[in-house]
Amino acid sequence: MIHRRDLTIPTHGRGTVDITSHVREAVASSGAREGLATVWIQHTSASLIVCENADPTVRRDLEAFVHRLVPDGDKLFEHTDEGPDDMPAHVRTVLTQTSIGIPIAAGRLVLGTWQGLYLWEHRRAPHTRRLTVTVIGE
Repeated sequence: MIHRRDLTIPTHGRGTVDITSHVREAVASSGAREGLATVWIQHTSASLIVCENADPTVRRDLEAFVHRLVPDGDKLFEHTDEGPDDMPAHVRTVLTQTSIGIPIAAGRLVLGTWQGLYLWEHRRAPHTRRLTVTVIGE
């Protein structure tokens, strides 16, 4: 059985948005008891991560690290069509991931105690991001 659900997730600009509950709901509506859920983001300036879900300072520290690694307005970049955060957002996405696979067991996502799924917005301005959750299972 294959079940697909498209999600539309608003962001508030640069930072993370917890999407765990949205993906759990997609898995539950699929009826799959065992299988795999794949989450795909349809953008090149936002990404997906599995991260610590209990302490938000972890995600803030990741943002601080990536800002140091790929600062906005770096003169290295030629591509600045949408502003000084444009190319850094693309680099951040390439360094992270646009797809995540999570096992399903007993009808639930197999996530560790402190794991959550996050959309990581790399642009400064708010955006509406499109994701696709595909469940393959039985």
